[in-house]
Amino acid sequence: MSSISLIKIKEDRGVTLVELMIALMMSGILIAALYRTFIGQQRTYTVQEQVVDMQQNVRVSIHRMMSEIRMAGFGNVNNALNLVGGVNGFTQVITPNNNTITIVGGFRQVRRDNGDPILINSVGKDSGKDTLTLNYATDNFDGDKHHHFISIGGLESNTVASRSGNVLTLNLPLTLIPRAGTPIFKIHAIAYGIRNDDGVLVLFRDLYPNTVSSKRETVAENIENVQFEYFDANGNPTGIPSNIRMVRVTVTARTDMSDPEFAGGDGYRRRQIASNIYIRNMGSYF
Repeated sequence: MSSISLIKIKEDRGVTLVELMIALMMSGILIAALYRTFIGQQRTYTVQEQVVDMQQNVRVSIHRMMSEIRMAGFGNVNNALNLVGGVNGFTQVITPNNNTITIVGGFRQVRRDNGDPILINSVGKDSGKDTLTLNYATDNFDGDKHHHFISIGGLESNTVASRSGNVLTLNLPLTLIPRAGTPIFKIHAIAYGIRNDDGVLVLFRDLYPNTVSSKRETVAENIENVQFEYFDANGNPTGIPSNIRMVRVTVTARTDMSDPEFAGGDGYRRRQIASNIYIRNMGSYF
């Protein structure tokens, strides 16, 4: 009877301290491995997310610049450029610089708030000046708050002296007589470049709507550098605005945060995209 009790006591003795320590050690190793795997996956996800954002920034900045630089000079802007002071101080279709570019053109068609186009109904005279009667009264050309350089049908540029209702009085005599239904485009000067915005490098776009101010907006963040190169019709580099037929834009973007484990100098991942932009309207302008 006593031998049976001894066997039962031996079977119920529990876990020894050594066994417990071994179990804890193995559990710690397993938890550490799982934690390291989780941290690694989280870091990989964060890096991939930043790289995707960086690539998207490059694409957005290149696409917008391409569409507007390609349209530089649209609207036969020579009349506006030849005025004293040009278009908001710019007297060339393209003002070239290595890190900035300013372009002039009829980039936006005048429309109502609902998106319907504002068109010319008829042409007239008022006190010896040509007038345009529109199909809708708009304050787009009133005072200093609104832009007054226009292109009529994309064929002839002019400036608005005054507006009365839906009638525009022009400063310059019309060379071409527009037909009813002809659209009107606003002529803007637009500049692109890089600025430091509270420690973040951004690609900016300046829109010059009038003679006293400009509207600056951020096109893309973490754009570290932008370079502009200019070429003539034969593909030779040129700095003469009237000879420019192609602009090469090179944009360099970087990730938002530095990765200390990335073997790349300062830890930032970078992407660079270059694009050749052919100017459609320079040949017809000069």
